[in-house]
Amino acid sequence: MLGADEFISSPPRKTVRFGGTLTEILLKYEKGDTTDFELLKHQLSDPDIKDAQIINWLHEFRASVAYLTKELGQLVNILLKLPWLRRSREVVEEYLGFLGNLVSAQTVHLRPCLRMIVAHFVPPRITIREDDVDISDSDDDDENISANFDTCHRALQTVARYVPSTPQFLMPILVEFFPFINKSERTLECYVHNLLRVTVYLPTLRLQILELIIERLLKLDVSTPQQDIEDAEETAHNSASEEKSTEEGLFDMEEDEDRKGNKVVSATIERMAHPLAERLDVLMTILFSYIRDVCHVDGKLDISNTKDLYRDLVSVFDKLILPTHASCHVQYFMFYICSFKLGLAEAFLDHLWKKLQDPNNPSVIRQTAGSYIGSFLARAKFIPIVTVKACLDLLVNWLHKYIDNQDKGANAYCDVALHGPFYSTCQAVFYTLIFRHKQLLDGNLRKGLSYLQSLNFERIVMCQLNPLKICIPSVVNLFAAITRKYQLVFCYTIIERNNRQLIPVVRSGTGGDLVQTCTNPLDSFFPFDPYILKRSKKTIDPMYQFWEELSAEDLENLKKPIKKGTSEDEDDDFLKGETPQNDGVVEIAPNSYESNARSPVSSIGSPADCYVPYPL
Repeated sequence: MLGADEFISSPPRKTVRFGGTLTEILLKYEKGDTTDFELLKHQLSDPDIKDAQIINWLHEFRASVAYLTKELGQLVNILLKLPWLRRSREVVEEYLGFLGNLVSAQTVHLRPCLRMIVAHFVPPRITIREDDVDISDSDDDDENISANFDTCHRALQTVARYVPSTPQFLMPILVEFFPFINKSERTLECYVHNLLRVTVYLPTLRLQILELIIERLLKLDVSTPQQDIEDAEETAHNSASEEKSTEEGLFDMEEDEDRKGNKVVSATIERMAHPLAERLDVLMTILFSYIRDVCHVDGKLDISNTKDLYRDLVSVFDKLILPTHASCHVQYFMFYICSFKLGLAEAFLDHLWKKLQDPNNPSVIRQTAGSYIGSFLARAKFIPIVTVKACLDLLVNWLHKYIDNQDKGANAYCDVALHGPFYSTCQAVFYTLIFRHKQLLDGNLRKGLSYLQSLNFERIVMCQLNPLKICIPSVVNLFAAITRKYQLVFCYTIIERNNRQLIPVVRSGTGGDLVQTCTNPLDSFFPFDPYILKRSKKTIDPMYQFWEELSAEDLENLKKPIKKGTSEDEDDDFLKGETPQNDGVVEIAPNSYESNARSPVSSIGSPADCYVPYPL
């Protein structure tokens, strides 16, 4: 048997057919005699055509490709519809040879050939008839599907070898054939997997293919809010519990019930209850696997490959992810690749930092960059504390310079529209401190406290821009408790004053009474909130910092009043003698500003609301 390359370059074997050669048929057709030509089309379209017949025809077509001009496009389309994939090896090899000869001699047929190949990137469609309704989707039971995909990629490589301009013609076809999100996860899984395989042998298309895939994943992600996923999981869990309870009431055969229950659990434990979340989970698993395989060669990190892929992913991140508000999962491809090497994580932070401080960027992009910095520093286990401190230094110094520039300006008042990047940076700093303060103080408490005092949080929270009023309440409350415990700054009087300003005001007008609240919350989110897709989260969890619920002892320490005579008395001085008007606790309602921001309170594993009493 000849090898694939040898076969493609070998001359076709001569065959003798009754009724004349293909060349003769085509010459007759040119002269107006269409009888044999119509018979030829009929024979090629026969669903029961045999392997030997296909091989014989292909032999002759390979020798006659010069006649297959644009005018014979209908005949070429019939050839491209031949069922060649599920045939013998001889048919497959002959067909690949025909494709190579066709596109090299008649590039006018390049697009139809590419469309035919890409159409095979998903499992074949089957039709099931139920109650006089045709239900059509992919055939998941095809045992040869993997081999068929391999052959499709051989065909695509063959075409690309003969026509160097193949990539520019291929990309629009890949976009056109991308399945709709309502297709089965198996169809989507196969197509995305095959797209990523194309990037291996057509590397010039990698960036465009990654953009295409991530764009579709984003549509799935934003169509499936985290709350909807959690609700679907809870409903499914309750239904399963009720079903199990009913079965236990009907049957006393415990062993059979255990076996049945285990079978049910093993079959459903990995599936998401929400259908769109299930599709997203499958596709994110593929994307993570692709990133891992590209970056690792023989189990070791390949620096060159990793840097190249990182550049492509950052480009996609800038174009698609940063402008998209409140996506829950897709952005984790950056989290994952940055975990491979500290240099990548630092490069990503530097990239976000440049976005944040550049006044030429739109305010919303700068705010989002701030959210990413804070969430990344807080959640990535692989970022060492020395890097966290370096980032805090950059962020806090920028905040102080911003305050310097605003103190004497006409815009030195609390307004998100004017100072959005400032508030986003404040929240990033507060959020990072909440998650990392123990590590910052670990080892040498005196040295750690000295570092935190050098950040001068007091000036930030007391400035006229009033960040405690704008940042998400749950973050503000925990930040206030932690900074009070370590006597860094006393926030509660400011919080109380801000709360009084949030009291609804009834204003009378021609249209009746109008209730207004003086609030202007920061429209932000935490992009690396807990990842909840069951399969793909296994990749993320080992490198992810979950929120550690406060123990009873921690809560007592946060609530413990600081004795008189400590630095807190000085805090009272700089607060101009203002004292809280009540002896209650600061209570933050769950999901505060839910319509504007996704508070960490609403997410599993994020800081919960903390009730900390005012000091007396």
